[in-house]
Amino acid sequence: MAISVVMPALEMAQETGKLVSWLKKEGDKVSKGDLLLEIETDKAVMEVEATADGVLGGITGEVGTDIPVGQTIAWILKPGEDVPAEAKPHTQAAPSLAEAARTTEENSQQPVIANSTGRVSPKARRLAKDNGIDLTSVQGSGDGGEILASDIQAIIDGGPNDSRAPAVQHETLSSIGRLMAERTVQSWTTVPHFFLQREVNATALNSLRAALGPEVERSSGVKLTHTDILVALVARALARHPRVNASWIENGVRLNRDVNVSVAMAVEDGVVAPVVHNANTATLGEIAKQRRELTDRAKAGRLRPTDFAGGTFTVSNLGMFHIDSFCAIITPPQAAILAVGQIVQRAVAVDGVVVVRPIFSLTISCDHRVLDGAKAATFMHDLAESIREPKL
Repeated sequence: MAISVVMPALEMAQETGKLVSWLKKEGDKVSKGDLLLEIETDKAVMEVEATADGVLGGITGEVGTDIPVGQTIAWILKPGEDVPAEAKPHTQAAPSLAEAARTTEENSQQPVIANSTGRVSPKARRLAKDNGIDLTSVQGSGDGGEILASDIQAIIDGGPNDSRAPAVQHETLSSIGRLMAERTVQSWTTVPHFFLQREVNATALNSLRAALGPEVERSSGVKLTHTDILVALVARALARHPRVNASWIENGVRLNRDVNVSVAMAVEDGVVAPVVHNANTATLGEIAKQRRELTDRAKAGRLRPTDFAGGTFTVSNLGMFHIDSFCAIITPPQAAILAVGQIVQRAVAVDGVVVVRPIFSLTISCDHRVLDGAKAATFMHDLAESIREPKL
């Protein structure tokens, strides 16, 4: 019996997926678990596996197209089996003669731009991409309005004063950028945020990294970072403060059994937050290895659905960007997110004497429906003390 290959739903609320590439071709033998294709969702490019053994046939999904979730894009057939008769190719209907004539007339009265004609030379497209030029705002000088490499080069050479450069640039967001924009607006407008800040002495944190870093690198092959240690300390504090590890659900609070720490990471098109699972019981080496693997996949755009699943709390560290302190926006349904600033040498009073110590700032953003100020403050005090005297 033929098994349909459908556009899968890899995320909640996903309606379509973009078919990036086929990893198998028509007529190839496939085994269950073989990688069949790559699709792009709002978060990353992900690989889809075959669900059965057989021969790949009846491919209708076209590379580069957005396809509705659940639509059949190919079949896995038994040897000698035909593609089912109901299989229909995923194609776009050709315009009628009247539509074509109307389009031609409209185009003759307006400057021809890329998003109306699609005529762009390959070299021009590469130049535009490399230099961040929006093709929809470029008027082509080639036959029929085709955009040539010389049109793009003129804008690059002429800069903002070139007559062909638009006065206002419009940047189209990537799928990750759109999702980030939508979710931050949703969080900021629906979640009642409040913020608590604490400055912490990082002397013991620095010493712990220096002492354990070589051992972790020998055992896991990964350099230990401040983020790795903070994830471990935060996770252990969350286990002692289950309300901070909770989630807001409709008209109530869910106390999460697992402690899974999301780590905010900057990628080319925005920010993603893959998850270090069971961080409260993981060793520093295990956390460092997970974090390194997640970082590599995030930069390559190859994060998997499981990499995002089950996060109960987020850590966002901008210390490496020389930021002293900031307030982060909560990722629903999580109840809180911790913002970490850079470690700086600062004069502080110790037993009545002014000394210089490495200090950094922690700012927690909390959902007031789940947490009150006292619970959040108690968690922050416990976390600060564990950083001051880490006992992993």
